[in-house]
Amino acid sequence: MSEVEARGSVRVALIGSGRMGSFHGETVSRRLPGAQLVAVADPAPGAAERLAAALGAPRAYTDPADVFADGEVDAVVIAAPARFHADLVVAAAGAGKGVFCEKPMALTLADADRAIDVARSAGVVLQVGFNRRFAPDWSAARALLDAGRLGTPRLLRSVTRDPGGFDPSRVPPNTIFLETLIHDFDALRFFNPGAEAVEVYAAADALVEPDWRDRGLLDTAVVVVRFDNGAVGTAEACFEAAYGYDVRGEVFGSGGMATMGDVRRTGMVFSSAAGQSAETVRGDQELLTGAYTAELAAFVDAVRTGTPAPVTGEDARGALAIALAAVESVRAGRPVRIDEVAK
Repeated sequence: MSEVEARGSVRVALIGSGRMGSFHGETVSRRLPGAQLVAVADPAPGAAERLAAALGAPRAYTDPADVFADGEVDAVVIAAPARFHADLVVAAAGAGKGVFCEKPMALTLADADRAIDVARSAGVVLQVGFNRRFAPDWSAARALLDAGRLGTPRLLRSVTRDPGGFDPSRVPPNTIFLETLIHDFDALRFFNPGAEAVEVYAAADALVEPDWRDRGLLDTAVVVVRFDNGAVGTAEACFEAAYGYDVRGEVFGSGGMATMGDVRRTGMVFSSAAGQSAETVRGDQELLTGAYTAELAAFVDAVRTGTPAPVTGEDARGALAIALAAVESVRAGRPVRIDEVAK
Protein backbone atom coordinates (compact mmCIF):
# COMPACT_ATOMS: atom_id res chain seq x y z
CA MET A 1 0.00 0.00 0.00
CA SER A 2 1.37 3.44 -0.96
CA GLU A 3 1.80 6.26 1.55
CA VAL A 4 -1.00 8.21 -0.15
CA GLU A 5 -3.37 5.24 -0.04
CA ALA A 6 -2.54 4.58 3.60
CA ARG A 7 -3.16 8.23 4.47
CA GLY A 8 -6.50 8.12 2.66
CA SER A 9 -6.27 11.72 1.50
CA VAL A 10 -4.48 13.27 -1.48
CA ARG A 11 -2.63 16.54 -0.87
CA VAL A 12 -3.21 18.74 -3.92
CA ALA A 13 -1.57 21.96 -5.09
CA LEU A 14 -3.24 24.28 -7.59
CA ILE A 15 -1.22 26.06 -10.28
CA GLY A 16 -3.12 29.05 -11.69
CA SER A 17 -5.67 31.08 -9.75
CA GLY A 18 -7.74 32.55 -12.58
CA ARG A 19 -11.39 31.81 -13.38
CA MET A 20 -10.95 28.07 -13.95
CA GLY A 21 -8.21 27.63 -11.38
CA SER A 22 -10.28 29.26 -8.66
CA PHE A 23 -13.19 26.97 -9.50
CA HIS A 24 -11.00 23.85 -9.41
CA GLY A 25 -9.43 25.03 -6.15
CA GLU A 26 -12.85 25.43 -4.60
CA THR A 27 -13.80 21.95 -5.80
CA VAL A 28 -10.70 20.38 -4.24
CA SER A 29 -11.08 22.22 -0.95
CA ARG A 30 -14.87 22.01 -0.51
CA ARG A 31 -16.35 19.28 -2.69
CA LEU A 32 -13.87 16.38 -2.48
CA PRO A 33 -13.67 14.66 0.92
CA GLY A 34 -10.68 12.60 -0.25
CA ALA A 35 -8.52 15.63 -1.09
CA GLN A 36 -6.82 18.51 0.69
CA LEU A 37 -5.83 21.76 -1.01
CA VAL A 38 -2.41 22.39 0.54
CA ALA A 39 -0.93 25.05 -1.78
CA VAL A 40 -1.72 27.55 -4.51
CA ALA A 41 0.81 28.88 -7.01
CA ASP A 42 0.42 31.86 -9.34
CA PRO A 43 3.09 34.31 -10.59
CA ALA A 44 0.78 37.35 -10.37
CA PRO A 45 1.67 39.33 -7.23
CA GLY A 46 -0.74 38.51 -4.41
CA ALA A 47 -2.97 36.21 -6.47
CA ALA A 48 -1.93 32.94 -4.85
CA GLU A 49 -2.07 34.44 -1.37
CA ARG A 50 -5.61 35.71 -1.86
CA LEU A 51 -6.99 32.44 -3.18
CA ALA A 52 -5.11 30.33 -0.65
CA ALA A 53 -6.54 32.43 2.17
CA ALA A 54 -10.06 32.21 0.76
CA LEU A 55 -9.88 28.43 0.41
CA GLY A 56 -7.90 27.64 3.56
CA ALA A 57 -4.76 26.40 1.81
CA PRO A 58 -1.75 26.76 4.13
CA ARG A 59 0.86 27.73 1.52
CA ALA A 60 1.05 30.14 -1.42
CA TYR A 61 3.82 30.38 -4.01
CA THR A 62 4.62 32.67 -6.92
CA ASP A 63 6.89 30.07 -8.56
CA PRO A 64 5.43 26.67 -9.54
CA ALA A 65 8.89 25.18 -8.98
CA ASP A 66 8.25 25.61 -5.25
CA VAL A 67 5.20 23.36 -5.60
CA PHE A 68 7.25 20.67 -7.34
CA ALA A 69 9.84 20.81 -4.56
CA ASP A 70 7.21 20.67 -1.81
CA GLY A 71 7.31 17.26 -0.14
CA GLU A 72 3.84 17.82 1.28
CA VAL A 73 2.27 17.83 -2.22
CA ASP A 74 1.11 14.55 -3.78
CA ALA A 75 -0.55 15.92 -6.91
CA VAL A 76 -1.08 19.13 -8.86
CA VAL A 77 -4.00 20.64 -10.74
CA ILE A 78 -2.72 22.78 -13.63
CA ALA A 79 -5.02 25.62 -14.65
CA ALA A 80 -2.45 28.08 -16.00
CA PRO A 81 -2.71 29.55 -19.53
CA ALA A 82 -2.52 26.89 -22.23
CA ARG A 83 0.90 27.90 -23.54
CA PHE A 84 2.46 26.82 -20.23
CA HIS A 85 0.70 23.47 -19.86
CA ALA A 86 3.22 21.11 -21.43
CA ASP A 87 6.21 22.45 -19.52
CA LEU A 88 4.28 22.38 -16.24
CA VAL A 89 3.16 18.79 -16.85
CA VAL A 90 6.74 17.74 -17.55
CA ALA A 91 8.08 19.49 -14.46
CA ALA A 92 5.35 18.16 -12.17
CA ALA A 93 5.58 14.59 -13.44
CA GLY A 94 9.36 14.72 -13.27
CA ALA A 95 9.02 15.68 -9.61
CA GLY A 96 6.86 12.63 -8.99
CA LYS A 97 3.56 14.46 -8.61
CA GLY A 98 0.30 13.18 -10.02
CA VAL A 99 -0.92 15.61 -12.68
CA PHE A 100 -4.34 16.87 -13.64
CA CYS A 101 -4.00 19.34 -16.53
CA GLU A 102 -6.72 21.49 -18.00
CA LYS A 103 -7.15 21.13 -21.74
CA PRO A 104 -5.23 21.43 -23.98
CA MET A 105 -2.38 19.46 -22.45
CA ALA A 106 -0.06 20.84 -25.14
CA LEU A 107 -0.14 22.99 -28.25
CA THR A 108 2.14 20.80 -30.38
CA LEU A 109 2.29 17.04 -30.81
CA ALA A 110 5.97 17.07 -29.89
CA ASP A 111 5.14 18.68 -26.55
CA ALA A 112 2.27 16.23 -26.03
CA ASP A 113 4.64 13.34 -26.60
CA ARG A 114 7.17 14.86 -24.22
CA ALA A 115 4.56 15.18 -21.47
CA ILE A 116 3.27 11.64 -22.00
CA ASP A 117 6.79 10.17 -21.98
CA VAL A 118 7.84 11.93 -18.76
CA ALA A 119 4.65 10.93 -16.92
CA ARG A 120 5.03 7.33 -18.07
CA SER A 121 8.70 7.19 -17.06
CA ALA A 122 7.91 8.69 -13.65
CA GLY A 123 5.01 6.29 -13.11
CA VAL A 124 2.59 9.06 -12.15
CA VAL A 125 -1.05 9.64 -12.99
CA LEU A 126 -1.61 12.05 -15.88
CA GLN A 127 -5.22 13.10 -16.46
CA VAL A 128 -6.54 15.78 -18.83
CA GLY A 129 -9.61 17.94 -18.24
CA PHE A 130 -12.14 16.71 -20.78
CA ASN A 131 -15.05 17.18 -18.42
CA ARG A 132 -17.87 16.19 -20.78
CA ARG A 133 -16.96 12.53 -20.40
CA PHE A 134 -18.12 12.88 -16.78
CA ALA A 135 -21.42 14.67 -17.45
CA PRO A 136 -24.41 12.37 -16.81
CA ASP A 137 -25.78 12.59 -20.37
CA TRP A 138 -22.43 11.83 -21.93
CA SER A 139 -21.52 8.97 -19.61
CA ALA A 140 -24.99 7.43 -20.04
CA ALA A 141 -24.65 7.57 -23.83
CA ARG A 142 -21.21 5.95 -23.67
CA ALA A 143 -22.68 3.21 -21.46
CA LEU A 144 -25.30 2.54 -24.14
CA LEU A 145 -22.54 2.37 -26.73
CA ASP A 146 -20.41 0.02 -24.62
CA ALA A 147 -23.44 -2.22 -24.07
CA GLY A 148 -23.94 -2.50 -27.83
CA ARG A 149 -27.35 -0.87 -27.81
CA LEU A 150 -26.32 1.95 -30.17
CA GLY A 151 -24.67 -0.49 -32.54
CA THR A 152 -21.83 0.72 -34.74
CA PRO A 153 -21.29 4.51 -34.74
CA ARG A 154 -22.06 6.11 -38.11
CA LEU A 155 -22.61 9.83 -37.50
CA LEU A 156 -21.33 11.82 -34.51
CA ARG A 157 -22.01 15.43 -33.58
CA SER A 158 -20.71 17.78 -30.89
CA VAL A 159 -21.62 21.44 -30.34
CA THR A 160 -20.12 24.23 -28.22
CA ARG A 161 -21.64 27.69 -28.16
CA ASP A 162 -20.22 30.09 -25.61
CA PRO A 163 -22.33 32.88 -24.11
CA GLY A 164 -20.23 35.71 -25.57
CA GLY A 165 -18.83 38.76 -23.85
CA PHE A 166 -15.22 37.96 -24.77
CA ASP A 167 -12.45 40.49 -25.46
CA PRO A 168 -11.16 39.74 -29.00
CA SER A 169 -7.79 41.32 -28.22
CA ARG A 170 -7.17 38.60 -25.62
CA VAL A 171 -7.96 35.61 -27.85
CA PRO A 172 -4.79 33.91 -29.17
CA PRO A 173 -4.79 32.62 -32.76
CA ASN A 174 -6.64 29.33 -33.31
CA THR A 175 -8.17 29.35 -29.83
CA ILE A 176 -11.44 28.11 -31.29
CA PHE A 177 -9.72 24.87 -32.34
CA LEU A 178 -7.07 24.42 -29.63
CA GLU A 179 -9.08 25.45 -26.57
CA THR A 180 -12.80 25.38 -27.46
CA LEU A 181 -13.40 22.69 -30.08
CA ILE A 182 -10.75 20.51 -28.42
CA HIS A 183 -13.60 19.41 -26.13
CA ASP A 184 -15.72 18.47 -29.13
CA PHE A 185 -12.89 16.60 -30.82
CA ASP A 186 -12.47 14.56 -27.65
CA ALA A 187 -16.23 13.93 -27.55
CA LEU A 188 -16.17 12.59 -31.12
CA ARG A 189 -13.34 10.23 -30.19
CA PHE A 190 -15.06 9.24 -26.93
CA PHE A 191 -18.13 8.09 -28.83
CA ASN A 192 -16.14 6.21 -31.47
CA PRO A 193 -13.88 4.08 -29.25
CA GLY A 194 -11.07 2.22 -30.93
CA ALA A 195 -11.27 4.35 -34.08
CA GLU A 196 -8.80 7.03 -35.12
CA ALA A 197 -9.37 10.22 -37.10
CA VAL A 198 -7.85 10.12 -40.58
CA GLU A 199 -8.98 13.36 -42.28
CA VAL A 200 -10.28 16.77 -41.22
CA TYR A 201 -12.00 19.56 -43.11
CA ALA A 202 -12.70 22.86 -41.35
CA ALA A 203 -14.38 26.14 -42.24
CA ALA A 204 -14.05 29.12 -39.90
CA ASP A 205 -14.57 32.87 -39.85
CA ALA A 206 -14.99 35.90 -37.60
CA LEU A 207 -18.75 36.34 -37.55
CA VAL A 208 -19.12 37.60 -33.99
CA GLU A 209 -16.26 40.14 -34.25
CA PRO A 210 -15.81 40.68 -38.03
CA ASP A 211 -13.58 43.73 -37.48
CA TRP A 212 -10.96 41.36 -36.05
CA ARG A 213 -10.95 38.98 -39.02
CA ASP A 214 -7.84 40.56 -40.57
CA ARG A 215 -6.01 40.20 -37.27
CA GLY A 216 -6.46 36.45 -37.26
CA LEU A 217 -9.51 36.01 -35.04
CA LEU A 218 -11.72 33.01 -35.75
CA ASP A 219 -14.84 32.90 -33.60
CA THR A 220 -17.15 30.56 -35.53
CA ALA A 221 -16.23 27.17 -37.00
CA VAL A 222 -17.54 23.87 -38.34
CA VAL A 223 -15.28 20.82 -38.62
CA VAL A 224 -15.89 17.49 -40.36
CA VAL A 225 -13.82 14.55 -39.14
CA ARG A 226 -13.54 11.21 -40.97
CA PHE A 227 -12.53 8.15 -38.95
CA ASP A 228 -10.79 4.98 -40.05
CA ASN A 229 -13.91 2.88 -39.33
CA GLY A 230 -15.97 4.97 -41.76
CA ALA A 231 -17.81 7.04 -39.16
CA VAL A 232 -18.08 10.79 -39.80
CA GLY A 233 -18.17 13.38 -37.05
CA THR A 234 -19.07 17.06 -37.12
CA ALA A 235 -18.02 19.58 -34.50
CA GLU A 236 -19.15 23.18 -34.42
CA ALA A 237 -18.45 26.14 -32.18
CA CYS A 238 -19.26 29.81 -31.86
CA PHE A 239 -18.03 32.27 -29.26
CA GLU A 240 -21.44 33.91 -28.85
CA ALA A 241 -24.88 32.44 -28.29
CA ALA A 242 -27.45 35.06 -27.33
CA TYR A 243 -29.40 32.53 -25.26
CA GLY A 244 -26.61 31.22 -23.02
CA TYR A 245 -24.04 28.41 -22.82
CA ASP A 246 -24.96 25.56 -25.14
CA VAL A 247 -23.18 22.18 -25.13
CA ARG A 248 -24.82 19.24 -26.92
CA GLY A 249 -23.93 15.99 -28.63
CA GLU A 250 -25.39 13.17 -30.70
CA VAL A 251 -24.39 9.62 -31.55
CA PHE A 252 -26.22 7.93 -34.41
CA GLY A 253 -25.43 4.24 -34.81
CA SER A 254 -26.71 1.12 -36.49
CA GLY A 255 -28.82 0.32 -33.42
CA GLY A 256 -30.24 3.74 -32.59
CA MET A 257 -29.43 7.29 -31.57
CA ALA A 258 -28.47 9.05 -28.34
CA THR A 259 -28.65 12.81 -27.83
CA MET A 260 -26.93 14.66 -25.01
CA GLY A 261 -27.13 18.13 -23.52
CA ASP A 262 -29.78 20.69 -22.64
CA VAL A 263 -29.26 24.43 -22.38
CA ARG A 264 -32.23 24.87 -20.05
CA ARG A 265 -31.47 25.74 -16.42
CA THR A 266 -34.31 23.49 -15.25
CA GLY A 267 -36.99 21.37 -16.89
CA MET A 268 -39.57 24.05 -16.16
CA VAL A 269 -41.26 25.72 -19.14
CA PHE A 270 -43.40 28.82 -18.54
CA SER A 271 -46.51 29.04 -20.68
CA SER A 272 -48.37 32.34 -20.97
CA ALA A 273 -50.27 34.48 -23.45
CA ALA A 274 -46.92 35.40 -24.99
CA GLY A 275 -46.03 31.74 -25.65
CA GLN A 276 -43.62 29.38 -23.91
CA SER A 277 -40.23 30.19 -22.41
CA ALA A 278 -37.51 28.49 -20.36
CA GLU A 279 -34.55 29.88 -18.43
CA THR A 280 -31.18 28.96 -19.91
CA VAL A 281 -27.76 28.30 -18.41
CA ARG A 282 -25.28 31.15 -18.84
CA GLY A 283 -21.89 29.59 -18.16
CA ASP A 284 -19.83 26.42 -18.21
CA GLN A 285 -19.32 26.24 -14.47
CA GLU A 286 -23.08 26.35 -13.94
CA LEU A 287 -23.92 23.79 -16.62
CA LEU A 288 -21.09 21.36 -15.83
CA THR A 289 -20.51 21.71 -12.08
CA GLY A 290 -21.12 18.01 -11.53
CA ALA A 291 -18.84 17.01 -14.40
CA TYR A 292 -16.02 19.27 -13.18
CA THR A 293 -16.34 17.75 -9.72
CA ALA A 294 -16.52 14.18 -11.01
CA GLU A 295 -13.39 14.51 -13.15
CA LEU A 296 -11.34 15.77 -10.20
CA ALA A 297 -12.82 13.07 -7.96
CA ALA A 298 -11.70 10.47 -10.52
CA PHE A 299 -8.21 12.02 -10.61
CA VAL A 300 -7.87 12.04 -6.83
CA ASP A 301 -9.02 8.42 -6.70
CA ALA A 302 -6.47 7.43 -9.36
CA VAL A 303 -3.65 9.13 -7.42
CA ARG A 304 -4.75 7.54 -4.14
CA THR A 305 -5.10 4.01 -5.53
CA GLY A 306 -2.38 4.09 -8.20
CA THR A 307 -4.85 3.17 -10.93
CA PRO A 308 -4.80 4.60 -14.48
CA ALA A 309 -6.44 7.95 -15.19
CA PRO A 310 -9.80 7.73 -16.99
CA VAL A 311 -8.72 10.43 -19.48
CA THR A 312 -5.11 10.03 -20.55
CA GLY A 313 -2.36 12.01 -22.17
CA GLU A 314 -2.92 9.87 -25.26
CA ASP A 315 -6.54 11.04 -25.31
CA ALA A 316 -5.30 14.63 -25.22
CA ARG A 317 -2.88 13.93 -28.05
CA GLY A 318 -5.62 12.44 -30.22
CA ALA A 319 -7.85 15.48 -29.83
CA LEU A 320 -4.90 17.81 -30.41
CA ALA A 321 -4.04 16.08 -33.70
CA ILE A 322 -7.58 16.79 -34.94
CA ALA A 323 -7.30 20.42 -33.79
CA LEU A 324 -3.99 20.94 -35.60
CA ALA A 325 -5.40 19.38 -38.76
CA ALA A 326 -8.37 21.76 -38.52
CA VAL A 327 -6.00 24.73 -38.22
CA GLU A 328 -4.14 23.60 -41.33
CA SER A 329 -7.39 22.91 -43.19
CA VAL A 330 -8.55 26.50 -42.69
CA ARG A 331 -5.17 27.82 -43.78
CA ALA A 332 -4.99 25.62 -46.87
CA GLY A 333 -8.68 25.63 -47.76
CA ARG A 334 -8.82 21.86 -48.23
CA PRO A 335 -9.23 18.61 -46.29
CA VAL A 336 -6.10 17.67 -44.33
CA ARG A 337 -5.09 14.15 -43.40
CA ILE A 338 -4.03 13.55 -39.82
CA ASP A 339 -0.75 12.07 -40.98
CA GLU A 340 0.13 15.45 -42.55
CA VAL A 341 0.23 17.15 -39.15
CA ALA A 342 1.60 14.13 -37.29
CA LYS A 343 4.90 14.10 -39.20
